[in-house]
Amino acid sequence: MTYCVAVKLKAGLVFLSDSRTNAGLDQISTFRKMIVYEKPGDRFMCLLSAGNLSISQSVREILQVEQLPGDEDEAPVTIWNARSMFDAARVLGSAVRHVFERDGDSLKRAGVDFNVSMIFGGQIGNEGMRLFQVYSAGNFIEATPETPFFQIGESKYGKPVLDRVITPDTPLDEAAKCVLVSMDSTLKSNLSVGLPLDMAVYEAGKLQSDRITCIDENNPYFRMVHSTWGQKLREVFDSIEDPVWDGAPTGVPLMGCNTRSLPLKKITNPKEKLI
Repeated sequence: MTYCVAVKLKAGLVFLSDSRTNAGLDQISTFRKMIVYEKPGDRFMCLLSAGNLSISQSVREILQVEQLPGDEDEAPVTIWNARSMFDAARVLGSAVRHVFERDGDSLKRAGVDFNVSMIFGGQIGNEGMRLFQVYSAGNFIEATPETPFFQIGESKYGKPVLDRVITPDTPLDEAAKCVLVSMDSTLKSNLSVGLPLDMAVYEAGKLQSDRITCIDENNPYFRMVHSTWGQKLREVFDSIEDPVWDGAPTGVPLMGCNTRSLPLKKITNPKEKLI
């Protein structure tokens, strides 16, 4: 399995992916799920992938040569000459459909679902940054100020911290810290997600990035995040008062004369049914 997350902010973009594709008692496989396409001064794009590894690898290879028909008297559109991120996302969607048309029937006969999902974002020229989530059918949706991040794979463990922290105004370094905490929460709760991690941080308008890194178990910052987040979470938890059950004057009542919620009906007769 996998976990990938990307965030679109006013200040830039943050991408993070793990690298575990198979976890078991005697086998753990590692493959990179992030790829960066960059032409300094012209465009910066980053692709994250989840799902069937053979499908995502095929899509990534075909994307290098996939093209859409151009307008009259113009060259076909590729990710390298697309004038907008929307057109580049269309090329990616076409690559996904290309793989489906080539391999879909064979996979179906073998009992394998055509399962792939991707996050694709970046900036081309003077156009603003854009971030897309691409589905198995090759269609896609775009991030908005109300939905400034996308997740694919094992998303449920890392989503709560993103929901509480990330807004379009979040500073870039703070967002990078947040997605690392999100990943750490996922690593803690799911063995199918694992190190090393790939991270890319892109500053708006730069059209290139020198903040791309691989994070393993020896990375000092991630080790600090891992230990500090667990410690601080425990401290905050301990600072919250325990529930009061008997309506005592001190503390915050959970049950008693000062609460309005009704207790759950108890069944004392085995033949009794709740209505």
